[in-house]
Amino acid sequence: MAGPINLLAATDFSSSARHAAERAALISGETGARLELLHVLSLAPLQELQRLVTDLPAGFAEEAVSEEVQVEMDALAASLQAQYAVKPDCRIVRGALLSTLHAEAVASGADLLVFGARGESVFRHVLLGTTAMRMVSKSRQPILVVKQPVRRAYRTLLVPVDFSPSSLASIRIAQVLAPKAEIILMHAFDIPFESRLRLANVSDDIINHYRVVARQQAQKDLYDLRESAGLSTGKTRFVVVHGDASLRVLEQEQAFDCDLIVMGKHGRSPLEELIVGSVTKKVLAESQCDVLVSTSE
Repeated sequence: MAGPINLLAATDFSSSARHAAERAALISGETGARLELLHVLSLAPLQELQRLVTDLPAGFAEEAVSEEVQVEMDALAASLQAQYAVKPDCRIVRGALLSTLHAEAVASGADLLVFGARGESVFRHVLLGTTAMRMVSKSRQPILVVKQPVRRAYRTLLVPVDFSPSSLASIRIAQVLAPKAEIILMHAFDIPFESRLRLANVSDDIINHYRVVARQQAQKDLYDLRESAGLSTGKTRFVVVHGDASLRVLEQEQAFDCDLIVMGKHGRSPLEELIVGSVTKKVLAESQCDVLVSTSE
């Protein structure tokens, strides 16, 4: 992903969705990215209203709601233009939420999808509900989950890497979205079958030696990854930690006061190719800052 990109921000006009739209607008203003706002108008509530109130004129409810949504969309676009000096394109489409979002994301050719973490109706479950998690799982594009109100451009990015293909992809998109930010490359390692080694009475000295070797190898791999990505040495830090990856990511987020975590959707495990990886799920659920879920190149 290089040069100007296309952003698609879905909105249900909730406060969380507004945060997402504002973050997308800020990124658009900084990077020159094209911004499109999308609202999916579900017809199911309208059909239910029509069923309950049978004497409504045909099409009355749909027309009234459509007009109200258009007013809200116009107001949001005007606010973003005034605050961030960007003019977003706006679209309102009708259909079932998940399938319509997925279809529109593909058809739009967006390079990045931007969602609020919670919403009045669309993203109520913080990308943890079944419907929203399927959206993350199926998406061909990276997804930025905005959890915090927008105060400034991203300054400190935590990029957990496992040296799978998604690691370099995570760095690439981090560079595009926040070219001036400090990037913290982090790797959490564990010793394979460490518990079995202990059961086999392998000494702590030997296990600690394995840990030292693993840490040194990770440091080398981080250096190679930084060189491959062309990262500036002055804007890049390395962190190598031992233990559960998801817990360590959450610890480092707090330690460095990060405002964005950028991580791959999947890990090395073939089983994780079937679903969103377990580490990514936990970080999405429990992190305080925004999270960008990238896809492998």
